[in-house]
Amino acid sequence: MVQFHATTICAVRRPNGDIAIGGDGQVTMGESTIMKNGAKKVKKIYHGKVLSGFAGSVADAFSLTDKFENKLEEHSGNLKRAAVDLAQFWRNDKATRSLEALMIVVDENDMLVISGNGEVIVPDKDVIAIGSGGNYAYSAAVALFENTDLDAETIVRKSLEIASNICVFTNSNISVEKLEEVTDEQ
Repeated sequence: MVQFHATTICAVRRPNGDIAIGGDGQVTMGESTIMKNGAKKVKKIYHGKVLSGFAGSVADAFSLTDKFENKLEEHSGNLKRAAVDLAQFWRNDKATRSLEALMIVVDENDMLVISGNGEVIVPDKDVIAIGSGGNYAYSAAVALFENTDLDAETIVRKSLEIASNICVFTNSNISVEKLEEVTDEQ
């Protein structure tokens, strides 16, 4: 199993359509050198309708994010189809297969983790976290999600802050993106 250091990404989707994804800003070279403190590893893609975040090698993750954006365009924004297509490409393409990264992608309907092993994982809860501090952020996010009425952005921020206090590969320079809520106006 590949170890993904230097980041933690957390995403939360509340039943009311409140959706956020966040990540810390640390980039680590090897096991002991912090290269950057303020990297942004989450962003809105596909016309602001999809949130994405990555853990793993930064260059690899940027490459995969670009490929995923192309797949979203090919599939007219269908998140699941684009994710499966990317996972198949990732697993089967000789050059891409060696990329070391994980992605979380979220839209108003779906929340997925995409891995280089060709896996597209749908989490059991509307909470997911990846990266070296992922288990810490996930635990905090589930506790906050299930026991408070906090909004998605607050849960993501607090969960990443908790992870940054425990994981040496996660810092407290947190960036968060929110998906604009879709109204039922016709």
